[in-house]
Formats: sequence, structure tokens, C-alpha cells
Amino acid sequence: MLVSAKEMLEKAKAGHYAVGQFNINNLEWTKAILQTAQELNSPVILGVSEGAGKYMAGYKTVVGMVNGMLEELKITVPVALHLDHGGYEACYKCIEAGFSSIMFDGSHYPIEENVAKTTELVKVCAEKGLSLEAEVGSIGGEEDGVVGMGECADPQECKQIADLGVTMLAAGIGNIHGKYPANWQGLSFETLDAIQALTGDMPLVLHGGTGIPADMIKKAINLGVAKINVNTECQLSFAAATREYIEAGKDLQGKGYDPRKLLAPGAEAIKATVKEKMELFGSVGKA
Repeated sequence: MLVSAKEMLEKAKAGHYAVGQFNINNLEWTKAILQTAQELNSPVILGVSEGAGKYMAGYKTVVGMVNGMLEELKITVPVALHLDHGGYEACYKCIEAGFSSIMFDGSHYPIEENVAKTTELVKVCAEKGLSLEAEVGSIGGEEDGVVGMGECADPQECKQIADLGVTMLAAGIGNIHGKYPANWQGLSFETLDAIQALTGDMPLVLHGGTGIPADMIKKAINLGVAKINVNTECQLSFAAATREYIEAGKDLQGKGYDPRKLLAPGAEAIKATVKEKMELFGSVGKA
């Protein structure tokens, strides 16, 4: 059964580890992530961007697939199904479809409007027992066509949004989505520290977990980050394994063209990436 991310993240924050949000793109992705979480006895958050939701034929399809898998793969670890970077309309669609957690990304609105819409969603999510993530300050890189430069959030604005009663807060601390450029300045721990000082026990979220050095990840977790989003890294490892299979001509041997065979190395590569991240984040054995 899907659960809200609230309890798993509060436990993570108190225990100084982080829960990974791994974005799903299809059945292989979902299955690989769930099996790895179960094997490692780790809580997990499945992230679905609006684009991925559309790609998988809609949010109800995603909910049906995930619920079916939880039952048939006998998944017993806590699993949250989370809308990633949701617009206002998408939030309501996912609530209706049966998601257990949503992110309202109001970072592109003026702060007053972000506050008003977040306040309304806090109320709706509380009534339904869902967790709600809010964002302050844009996260750099490209996310479904929205490009940000990796700015740092204003700690006072973070407090203003945190005080509305959201479950978790994503604050820009110089992190970006996608691959990090060679001239990246690194995470701003000063900003993170200042945000943490004002938001107290609120679990903080680090977007763009791909390519941040391990020592920075560990330091961020020590400073209150309890949820780390990973997407690009799984995509890269999936693509590399698939390329290797095809370049070795394995799709031309026997029934190597069967999608179940063709996609298997990629699924194994996702599992390996997820395992590596769960070990780094410290969530192994924490279910």
C-alpha cells in the first residue's frame, strides 16, 4: 500500500540519513526501483514528473501499475508515489488519481501567489493524508522545459513557506537538474545552514542528486537534507547498458530482439545505480 512520505522523511531527518526519490519512466524502471528497495530494506519515493505522467498514458495508469506491483512483487517497505515538480492543475489530477505525495512547484510565481496556492494545497493534502513538498528558489538546469541557473533560495522565504505546514521543502542551494557543467560552483552549505536554522525539523529536499560528489551529499544530509532526487543517473546507466547490448550485436542473436531481453541489461543497470545511491544516502535497512 502506498504511504505518504511524511513519516519516512521525519525518521530520516532525525536519523541523519536521506530517502532517495527515484523517478520512474516506465514499467522496467518502476520494477527495478521497487525490487532494489525491497532487497535493501529501504524506504523509497517513486517520482513522476508531469512529462513522465503523460508518457505513461496518464496518472491513473501510473497509480494502477504501481499498486499492482506492490501487491504482486510483495513489496513491504514504505513506498510513496510522488508528483515531481507539479503545476497547480497537475497536483489536483494526482490527488484524484491516488498519488500518496505531491510536489507543488510554485517557485516561478511571485512569493505571495506561491504562498496562497501552497496554503490551499496544504489543507487538501492534510484532509487526505498526503505529504506535500514545496519549492522556494528555482533549481538550476532543465526540468520539463523550465531552465534555472542554480540560484540559492532566500532563507526567509523558505521559512515563510515552511510555516504554512508543508511536509518537506525543496530549496535551491546551487544544485541543478541534469549533468553538472565543468564550471559548477558546488553546493552552498551557507545557504543550507541558514535555511535549516529557520525551518527546524522540516525535512529538506535536494533536487538534482546526479553528479554531486559523495562528500557534498553526506554534508548536505548532516545539515538536514532528508530526501534526495535522482533521475539522470538512472537514465545514463540504463542507456549505457542498452547501447552495450546492441553494439555487441546481442539483439541479433536468437530472440535477442525480444523487448524483455533487450531491456533486461538496462533494468539491471538501474538496480545497480539505485543500490549505490541508497548506500550513499544511508537508507539501507531503514524500512
